[in-house]
Amino acid sequence: MDLPKGFAKGADEARRRICAELLRVGLRRGGIVLVHSSLSSLGHVPGGPETVILGLLEALGPDGTLLMPALSYELVGPEQPVFDVLRTPSNVGAIPEHFRTRSGTLRSIHPTHSVCGVGRLAGGILAEHHLDDTPVGPHSPFRRVRDLGGQILFLGCGLRPNTSMHGVEELAEVPYLFGETYIYRIIDAQGREWSARHRHHNFAGWRQRYDRVADLLTAGAEIKAGRVLQATVHILQARPMWRRALEALRSDPFYFVERRR
Repeated sequence: MDLPKGFAKGADEARRRICAELLRVGLRRGGIVLVHSSLSSLGHVPGGPETVILGLLEALGPDGTLLMPALSYELVGPEQPVFDVLRTPSNVGAIPEHFRTRSGTLRSIHPTHSVCGVGRLAGGILAEHHLDDTPVGPHSPFRRVRDLGGQILFLGCGLRPNTSMHGVEELAEVPYLFGETYIYRIIDAQGREWSARHRHHNFAGWRQRYDRVADLLTAGAEIKAGRVLQATVHILQARPMWRRALEALRSDPFYFVERRR
């Protein structure tokens, strides 16, 4: 793999180690992976987020597809209702924000729950998100990862920041989920503008407990855990996660939340 000019000393070794350890945990070469991440959990990484992304891309190989949430719900809302697919930052950490700004990265069009991606299938996975009026609707990349049999990687952040679970909650129509509907101004990569109505998720008075999904999945087949650098990582198979989580919510609509104290 060609390295960026001026790449930090030690970054090449870190990139190779990240690649090897991801494959050891169970990342599927040539597959589709949606990555939630915490840079600080990895310890000191020479080259920072770029090293992590290069390690992921090397592990996936040339036929793989790398996706990361580029959520902007802290930056786009009723007081600032403009989403520019090229310029609106994400608010979910250093790795996805660096990924968003890399040359060649694509981004889905959604004011609060966009996804970025590169690779063989990225364009198709991201293309229709603008058709949804909820964060994780039927056209969202999160559901496409499920439909295509992809994986979800939690890189040092635990299992709670699992945006795909919002899609399961939407399917189950859980009573705590939806809040107000707002109108946003959308600006696409060609500078075209339009208005769109979107329903917000609410969660007022509730704390998300998506880590409970681990109790529903078969260890070794549907969920795997391991180490990458200094971080504990988990890899989930998207299809069984969605299926088992939906079954749990249909039995108990409050399975994945708890009251805030």
